[in-house]
Amino acid sequence: MANGTEGYRLKRSRRIVVMGVSGSGKSTIGDAIGERMGIPYIDGDQYHPQNNIEKMSRGEPLNDEDRAGWLERLAELIDDYRERDETVLVGCSSLKHSYRDILRRGDENLIFLFLDGSYNVILGRMQERKHFFSADMLTTQFDTLERPGEEEAMRVDIDVDFHDVVEAGVRAIVDRDDALTDQGR
Repeated sequence: MANGTEGYRLKRSRRIVVMGVSGSGKSTIGDAIGERMGIPYIDGDQYHPQNNIEKMSRGEPLNDEDRAGWLERLAELIDDYRERDETVLVGCSSLKHSYRDILRRGDENLIFLFLDGSYNVILGRMQERKHFFSADMLTTQFDTLERPGEEEAMRVDIDVDFHDVVEAGVRAIVDRDDALTDQGR
């Protein structure tokens, strides 16, 4: 049923989207949370079609049309885990409410973990990493971001020590699982 290590066991299987702008640490933090909780982490960037990767490599931001097929592929992946009643963490920027709705597909129990950080911290990280995404596009990501409210996502501040971010992410997921379970969901 649910996965997890002692003290961090989820009561039910859950699908969790680790969201945030590029450079917020979705892969690094998502992978660390997954390792800590015994939950597989899937990097949504692996599901981008080649034309999206090429466009981003040229420094061109993706538009809604570019993202549509990618988001559908991720929604299908999440559906597969839901149908098998298995827990998974999926990294996806999920910048807009409409993108989150596509991933949710009406499932009110889909958990979003929002990695929220300042422009300057994220810019510094992006300048250090090797990734097809250009740091010059960070402003576009922040401009596109429709910040989720408390009812839509759990916010984790990433402008702190890595281990504190991972701990906060784990606790947020466990707390949301507890709350959903208490509601019979």
